[in-house]
Amino acid sequence: MTQRAQLDTDGPDPGGRPPAIDAGAELDPVHPVPPPEAAPDRARGLTTAEVAERVARGEINDVPVRSSRSLGEIVRGNVFTRFNAIIGVLWFIMLFVAPIQDSLFGFVIIANTGIGIIQEWRAKKTLDSLAVIGEAKPTVRRDGIAAEVSTSEIVLGDLIEIGPGDKIVVDGQVVEADGLEIDESLLTGEADPVLKKPGDEVMSGSFVVAGGGAFTATKVGREAYAAQLAEEASRFTLVHSELRSGISTILKYVTWLMIPTSIGLVISQLVVKDDDLKQSIAYTVGGIVPMIPEGLVLLTSVAFAIGVIRLGRKQCLVQELPAIEGLARVDTVCLDKTGTLTEGGMDVTDLRLLNGADETYVRKVLGALGESDPRPNASLKAIIDAYPDSEDWRCTESLPFSSARKYSGASFSEGDGENSTWLLGAPDVLLPADDPALADIEELNKQGLRVLLLARSEASELDDPRVAEGAKATALVVLEQRLRPDAADTLRYFEEQDVAAKVISGDNAVSVGAVAGKLQLPGAENTVDARTLPKDQAEMAQVLDENAVFGRVTPQQKRDMVGALQSKGHTVAMTGDGVNDVLALKDADIGVSMGSGSEATRAVAQIVLLNNSFATLPSVVAEGRRVIGNITRVATLFLVKTVYSVLLALLVVCTQVEYLFLPRHLTLLSTLTIGVPAFFLALAPNKERAKPHFVKRVMRYAIPGGVIAGTATFVTYVLARSHYSGAGAREAETSAATLCLFLVAIWVLAIIARPYTWWRLLLIAAMGFGFMLVMVVPWLQDFFQLKLAGTTMPWAAVAIAAAAAAGIEFAFRWVDKKFPA
Repeated sequence: MTQRAQLDTDGPDPGGRPPAIDAGAELDPVHPVPPPEAAPDRARGLTTAEVAERVARGEINDVPVRSSRSLGEIVRGNVFTRFNAIIGVLWFIMLFVAPIQDSLFGFVIIANTGIGIIQEWRAKKTLDSLAVIGEAKPTVRRDGIAAEVSTSEIVLGDLIEIGPGDKIVVDGQVVEADGLEIDESLLTGEADPVLKKPGDEVMSGSFVVAGGGAFTATKVGREAYAAQLAEEASRFTLVHSELRSGISTILKYVTWLMIPTSIGLVISQLVVKDDDLKQSIAYTVGGIVPMIPEGLVLLTSVAFAIGVIRLGRKQCLVQELPAIEGLARVDTVCLDKTGTLTEGGMDVTDLRLLNGADETYVRKVLGALGESDPRPNASLKAIIDAYPDSEDWRCTESLPFSSARKYSGASFSEGDGENSTWLLGAPDVLLPADDPALADIEELNKQGLRVLLLARSEASELDDPRVAEGAKATALVVLEQRLRPDAADTLRYFEEQDVAAKVISGDNAVSVGAVAGKLQLPGAENTVDARTLPKDQAEMAQVLDENAVFGRVTPQQKRDMVGALQSKGHTVAMTGDGVNDVLALKDADIGVSMGSGSEATRAVAQIVLLNNSFATLPSVVAEGRRVIGNITRVATLFLVKTVYSVLLALLVVCTQVEYLFLPRHLTLLSTLTIGVPAFFLALAPNKERAKPHFVKRVMRYAIPGGVIAGTATFVTYVLARSHYSGAGAREAETSAATLCLFLVAIWVLAIIARPYTWWRLLLIAAMGFGFMLVMVVPWLQDFFQLKLAGTTMPWAAVAIAAAAAAGIEFAFRWVDKKFPA
């Protein structure tokens, strides 16, 4: 009789899982054995009636899934901003003192804010729907039947079954334990698993790394520990983002610069100049509004939101928006072989007997071992498929597989009075280094085959740390892994994009190297056994930089390897699907989990590939590069405007002249040279890997560009003031300055739009055509109060703009050489 038959105390389990172990006998003296009549009820879980009572009392796990902000938060976040407040006040003033065309900037802000709300709302719906798809469903035993339920359907007192990789979703007390090891590192920071026995407490947020069992829910909903943490920092809370923090830094300095400049401008226009009050206010507002790069913040949010939507359509769940930015900066991706380069399924291809073992007997052992584990891994599933269970064998003790041990085991009563203990795991762990069988295993590993050793242990207790010592090798089980059909193309993509791929696996190093070799990964021929890696971080980083394939890597080593790569300045993405990947996923800059992976990996990963396709990764990386590369590109447009606006205001204050522009003029210029082009450029393809130092990269262009543009515009304005006189002079002066500033700004746009494509050239031409229409169509001339007078000054404006454009071209190239980023 197998273990499953032995444990069948309550009849067959319709849920397909092994019936409950009688936990009472395992309780220690601190936790007394419950009365006999209570044990069956606890082992069977709650009844349907008890569940209904608890639901009626509100004792349910009612914590909402927070994958994104609520609609109210989205609206408030987009509407109630510092710069919307400033512009809102200015807009309110302009509505009373000037024609509607001078208040256009307010309508633009309303439109932009509306776009931001709509895009983020669309992203929220995508996130919420994908979060439901990717949500793991714990197994709950009710009325003796094990079934998967939604996390929100768990009630107080539910009996929840757990196994390797399962996350503890609510707080509880262990009822059943079979070698149950819990990793509480996400809660305590301690990496070592904790052995749990019946009566021990488990906390939500931890996860199972080995063994199995069941626990009773003692705290659900907002009382659970993980829920309390979630209330303090919901999933939508943005982690560090260089792009967002850089923009915040720029805006902070702009605000401080804007305050004294605005005060000086107000005094200049209202006190020093004896103009009409309403006209002075209009020109003052015209000088303040363009200093604010409000569109940059909005465009960043829109680009992130669109990125989330695009990835969502490819069944990729983005759990933290800055993950998109992180992906753009990735230069090293660490891949776990199993489940990433290979498919989950395996096949037994050969059974090689050792030391004169009998094949029939070995087959019985393998069948019994497969049946002894209620939650078999991929290797054991292949063995179960190949070798049926022997009905006359009874499992008396089992040791679940652990990635730290590299083996599993079980003790059996063989039906004829004979007892035996068997181990199944990594040959190079169970065998001494000089064993002759290792030579054959090496050859098999070189072919990309996975080899497990079946060994008989002389120890009487499986939990004895020396159980593997002196174990007698009995047979080699040869398994073949199925390569993912898209793995080779994906690795080739990373190579082309200058992203280093590192295969990091717990399997035999030679076997891992063979798999990587089949996929034509550069460096696969020089596979490193992680047991030989240096402990020193700097030395380990050196080895990691020089090699690409690593085998026999422990979970802690995976974490150390990620840290070593980061210490060398690398931005690291880590992929994985098993519990042994969790620590490394958590520490990596970007953690990528397969949708079919353990719940623990999905919980800590920023990116979840719901379709389990490794081939999705290039799309994910490309989306990150597109978003960040384009935002960095268009940020220059916004900040050039900020710089020249501040400079013009300062020049006006110092020279005590009327301000150059009305708000309508700058609304027109901003729309044609920044707003519309930036929206299209931000959505364009961009494969360039994002580089660090966002503020430095943007400001090194914005400052010289803005200074040259502002200087050229003011020179044109001063010349126009000396050239024109009489009625219509003010309008002619403004028109000449507007023409010059437009030509300089469109040249900045032309530089930013490089390299040219047909649609980028069409975009620049369309913006130029739009400005030309305003200058030649009579009703548009009247609406924007722009009309060029004569030919001398307009052509002078064109000449000054051409000189300024040449100056900007030279300055940008000089900056590239002098201050490379």
